[in-house]
Amino acid sequence: MFDNLFSLKGRTAVVTGGSRGIGKAMTKALLAYGAQRVYITARKAPACDATAKELTALGLGECVSLPCDLSNMDGVRKFADALAARESRLDILVNNAGAAWAADFDAFPENGWDKVVDLNMKTPFFLTKALAGLLRAGAQPDRPAKVVNIASIDGIFVNPMETYPYAASKAGLIHLTRRMAVRLIRDNIVVTGIAPGPFGSDMNVAARDHADDVGKRVPLGRIGHDEDIAGAVVYLCSRAGDYVVGSTIAVDGGIVFGKPGFEGTTWND
Repeated sequence: MFDNLFSLKGRTAVVTGGSRGIGKAMTKALLAYGAQRVYITARKAPACDATAKELTALGLGECVSLPCDLSNMDGVRKFADALAARESRLDILVNNAGAAWAADFDAFPENGWDKVVDLNMKTPFFLTKALAGLLRAGAQPDRPAKVVNIASIDGIFVNPMETYPYAASKAGLIHLTRRMAVRLIRDNIVVTGIAPGPFGSDMNVAARDHADDVGKRVPLGRIGHDEDIAGAVVYLCSRAGDYVVGSTIAVDGGIVFGKPGFEGTTWND
């Protein structure tokens, strides 16, 4: 009964922002658990191509680079068209691409607000909408398609840093996940979310460059590892997570519930 509980054998997936950070870790995890093909996208083509080549060379499955700027609707449409030209169905979509911007309240720029909110909240909705046809084609009652939105614990509690649109967009994405889940479950598409805590990345340089110091402020005593985010995404995307609908899982070492006064950037990409 439980032999293939976490298997992703034969599935086709997309991970946005998959060239680095937790996006790369999630892509590797999907391939390791049987996905036959994972498409990754990022704005910088060389980085996207290099990661696809690196992960394909592991022999786990095929990682395909489709570089694209998803921060605007034209990019969303181009990516959807490029994917539809290659695939007749899609089993998994991980909306991971994101941005952050910190500035003093009195000086916060409109362009910083728009950049962050558009990419963190508008893009996941409209990319899912653009790929809905492929997701519906891959969805079955006994094997639903999966959409996983990558939020942040900054959308659950208040980080002392002045990252206004980041916190607001991630909180919005968590509720958007619930709203999308209610609609798409009727099409056998399960929508869930993950709210990561501190993982080392180019966006979270504090956790990347000062892991020990940041880890001391985490109840578990460390920052997140690749295996932590990998376990969460494999769980949600596999049969194990089929009955989890609309929920967002905090993967944060206990910060949200154990130490709400945590200070430090918790951005992820």
